[in-house]
Amino acid sequence: MIWRLGTVAVACVMALPLLGVASGLFTAQGELWRHLADTQLAAITANTLVLLVVVGCGTVAIGTGTAWLVTMCRFPGARLLQWALLLPLVLPTYIIGYAYADLLAFAGPVQSALRSATGWRHGDYWFPDLGSAAGVGLLFTLVLYAYVYLAARAAFLTQSQAFIEAARILGSGPWRAFAVIGLPLARPAIAAGAVLALLEALADFGTVQYYGVQTFTTAIYRTWYGLGNREGAAQISLVLIAIAILLVLAERRSRGRARFHAPANLRARHEAPVLSGWRAVGATTACALPLLLGFVVPTVHLAQLAWNSGATLLDPRFLHDTLNSLTLAAVAAAIIVGLALFLSYAGRLIRRRNLNRLIQFSALGYAIPGSVIAVGVLLPLALADRGIDLLSRILFDAPTGLMLSGSAFALLLAYTVRFLAVGLANIGPGLAAIDPSMDASARVLGAAPRQVLRRIHLPMLRVPLLTAAIVAFVEVMKELPATLIIRPFNLDTLAIGVYRFASDERLAQAAVGSLLIVLVSLAPVIMLSRAITGAAGRTTSSQPYP
Repeated sequence: MIWRLGTVAVACVMALPLLGVASGLFTAQGELWRHLADTQLAAITANTLVLLVVVGCGTVAIGTGTAWLVTMCRFPGARLLQWALLLPLVLPTYIIGYAYADLLAFAGPVQSALRSATGWRHGDYWFPDLGSAAGVGLLFTLVLYAYVYLAARAAFLTQSQAFIEAARILGSGPWRAFAVIGLPLARPAIAAGAVLALLEALADFGTVQYYGVQTFTTAIYRTWYGLGNREGAAQISLVLIAIAILLVLAERRSRGRARFHAPANLRARHEAPVLSGWRAVGATTACALPLLLGFVVPTVHLAQLAWNSGATLLDPRFLHDTLNSLTLAAVAAAIIVGLALFLSYAGRLIRRRNLNRLIQFSALGYAIPGSVIAVGVLLPLALADRGIDLLSRILFDAPTGLMLSGSAFALLLAYTVRFLAVGLANIGPGLAAIDPSMDASARVLGAAPRQVLRRIHLPMLRVPLLTAAIVAFVEVMKELPATLIIRPFNLDTLAIGVYRFASDERLAQAAVGSLLIVLVSLAPVIMLSRAITGAAGRTTSSQPYP
C-alpha cells in the first residue's frame, strides 16, 4: 500500500507545474495560433524536426559506438577515454554555442588563420555556417552524445561476455556480434539516453536563440516575454509535451513485449581483445574526435578568453556562486535519485498500467523549458504562502512571508520536476535488467519488499544509481532559466553569472564562469565514472563463469 500511495503522492507533486501549464488550454488563443501559422509555424516545425533527426542519429551513433569500443576492446588510450568521453557532459549547450560562435566567426582565430595562410579575402572561400537547424543540431550532438554514452556503457558493463563469445564461436564476426547480441541487450539503456538527449535539445533556448534558429522553445519565450501572453506560451509548451510523449511511446511500442535480462551467473567478464594496427588507430581516432570537438576545443578557447580578460578563478564573487551551485546541485541530485528509485521499484512491484502511466507522467517535466516550470511552480507555492500567512496572522498575529516560493525549497522543487526523468531513465532500465526470479525467490523466503530492495537490488544498482547521480548533478549545475526566475534574493549561481556576462556581450568574462562550471562538474564526473567501472567489476567478478 505504501508504494502505491507514495507513487500517487509523488506524481501529484510533480504534476503541480504541469497542471499550471495545462491550465492554458482553457483560454482561447485562436489569434495567436493564426499569427504563428502565417509567420513562423512552418519554419518552427521544420527546424524542430531537423534538430530531432540530427541529434537523435548523431548521439546514438557516437554514444553507442564509443561506449562499445572502450568497454569491449583494448586500444591505445582506451582507459583514459573511458572517463574522458564523459567530459562534454559538463558543458552547457549554450556555452559550447558561444565558444564556437566566437571561434568560427569571420574575425575569429580559425578564419583569420585561414586567410593569413592563403591570402584569401571575404568572398573568396566557403566556410560552414552553424546558424541553421542542422548546424545547431551538430553542436548539440557534440555535447548530448554523452547521455547515450553513459547509459550504453553502463549497459555494456553488465552484459555477459559469454554471449559475445558464443556468437563468435558460431561464426559471427565482431560487427555482427555487436549488432545481434550487444546492441539488442543494451537497447533499453540506449533508447533512454537518446530520449534524454532529444528532450534536452527540445527544451534548449540559449543556443537556438543565439544562432537565430526558430523552434517551439523560442516561440514560447517570445510569446511570454514579447507578447506578455502566459496562457499562449503554456499552450505552445503543450506541443513540446506532446512530442516528448510521442518519443517515449514510439520507443516502447517498438520494443513491444520484449524483455532483456542477464542471468547473474553469466555476468562474469574476461579480458577484452586487444586491437592493433589500423584497427587500433581507427578506434582511438573515433573515440578521441568527439572528445576533442565537444570538450577540448571549446574549453581551450574559453580558457584563452578568460586569460585575456585578466579575471581570476579565485574571485570571491565567483567562489560564492560556486558554493551555491555545489550545494543546490548536490541536494537536488540526492532528491532526484531517491524519488526515481522509489518510483521505479514501485512500478516493478505493482505491475498496473495506471500506475506506470503515473510514473511516466512524473517524468514529463524534462520536455518543458525551465522558465515554464518555474512559473508553474511559483503559482501554487505563492497560493500556499498566502494561505499560510493568513493562518499565521489569525492564530499567532505574526506574518510568515514567502516561506515556500521565496526560499530554496521552490528552486529544489523546480529542479526535481525538471530532471526527475534523468533518474528514471537510468534507474528504470537498471531495475528491468535484474531477473524477476530473484525477487520471487527472496519473497518466498520471507523477505519484505524493502528488504529485497536493500539487500538484493541496491548492490546490483550501483552503476545506474551513480549514473543518475552524475547526470542530475551536472544538469542542475547548468540549469539557467528556472534558477533565474525562482532564485531567492542574493542567491546567485555560476549559470546566472555566465548568462549575465553573455547577455552583455562580455564573452571573456562569461568564460571565467563557464570554466568554473566545467571544473566544478569535472571532479564528480571523473570520480563517479571510475566508481561505475569498479562497481561493475565487483558485481561481475563475484560470479563464476559457467
